[in-house]
Order: sequence, then structure tokens, then C-alpha cells
Amino acid sequence: MLLESSIRNCDGFNITTSDVSKILDWSVTSEQDIEIPFKPARVVLQDFTGVPAVVDLAAMRDAMARLGKEPNDINPQIPVDLVIDHSIQADVARELNAHLKNEEIEF
Repeated sequence: MLLESSIRNCDGFNITTSDVSKILDWSVTSEQDIEIPFKPARVVLQDFTGVPAVVDLAAMRDAMARLGKEPNDINPQIPVDLVIDHSIQADVARELNAHLKNEEIEF
């Protein structure tokens, strides 16, 4: 996974051919204190940690707008998926407008 990511993202600047070689030569470099760059294809955030991250992005975009700058300049460099994992409870079912009654109970 590290090797594939490094090869895919090898740009000669952030990830160099030397970095790729360090991974290929792992039997030697594993004994050394070296850094290996890792740039994942995407990040998955669970709602508990992801919502604060989204709020931070929104606040930074709002600040950019107040400063007269382009809010869309604030974007993650790696695609991020936010997973909202909440259960739904149905107290009312098989009735006309059951969804409205469930919403009323929920709120």
C-alpha cells in the first residue's frame, strides 16, 4: 500500500524517487530512522470526528469571505468522505403520515 501510494504520487517534489527507493529497499531501511511519505487516496471521517472538521472548514471559508478572499481556496488536499452513522427509530409504522408522527416524536 505504501509503495503503490508513493509511486502513484511521485512528483519529484513532495514524494521523490528516493522516497520510493526507501520503501523498495525496506529490508535495509527498516532498521533506520527514516521518514516515508504517505498520501492516502481518501480519508474517511466518522461523524464524531468529521463534523468538527467540517465546521472548521466552514469557519475558515467564512473568514476568507470576510477578508474579501476566495472561500473556495479552503479545501482539503485529499478527498474526504464523511460517514454519518445514526440509527433511525420508527415509533409509528403502517399509518398515513407515519413519517411526520415519527419526526414529531423525535423532535
